[in-house]
Amino acid sequence: MSARNTLRTARHVVVEGPMGAGKSSLARRLGEHIDAQLLLEQPELNPFLSRFYQDQQRFALQTQLFFLFQRLDKTRALAQPDFCSRSVVADYLLEKDPLFALLTLSEEEYGLYRKVYDHLAAAVAAPDLVIYLQAKPETLIARVRKRGIDYERRIGDAYLSALAESYMHFFHNYDAAPVMVVNSENLNFVDSDDDFHLLVKRIEAMRGHREYFNRGE
Repeated sequence: MSARNTLRTARHVVVEGPMGAGKSSLARRLGEHIDAQLLLEQPELNPFLSRFYQDQQRFALQTQLFFLFQRLDKTRALAQPDFCSRSVVADYLLEKDPLFALLTLSEEEYGLYRKVYDHLAAAVAAPDLVIYLQAKPETLIARVRKRGIDYERRIGDAYLSALAESYMHFFHNYDAAPVMVVNSENLNFVDSDDDFHLLVKRIEAMRGHREYFNRGE
């Protein structure tokens, strides 16, 4: 990884991870730390989401397409003049969108979704740096349950475990941008300034295309 892709000089930084990993919280702290603009998902704006968790089979395609278009619209905003002067920290990677589709759509629905995705996402540029947050499925499940968001109460443990596994497989093969893989099990970057600055220091020291940060007990 070259010096131009360090945290402070990368134009487009992405924080990713499955539900409960802390990607939005870390994106906000990093954005404030480096004075970057934030590009955050807004799941609460998806009108199909609560119905999806009640009846996945019926509302999966609508939910997925809404998220796809939302993510595309936000990503395309990077080309606007007001985004050109400052770096951007996002809490999503567009290329992860099919992960959710594979978990929820039927074969026929996924075929239709994939045609839309391939047509619209082909021209989207890769970010300069990806920070991928990992945690054990049981930890992610506990975090999701603890935060108590209404629509998330209907999400099954099996779905959250499958999602975490899908993320691991995806990032095992992802090489479109430099990736810092962070084990967040014992890292409280939300409430602990020491933990946050330790993570920032580790990211700033990154020089390879893929590196790992695992803080022990």
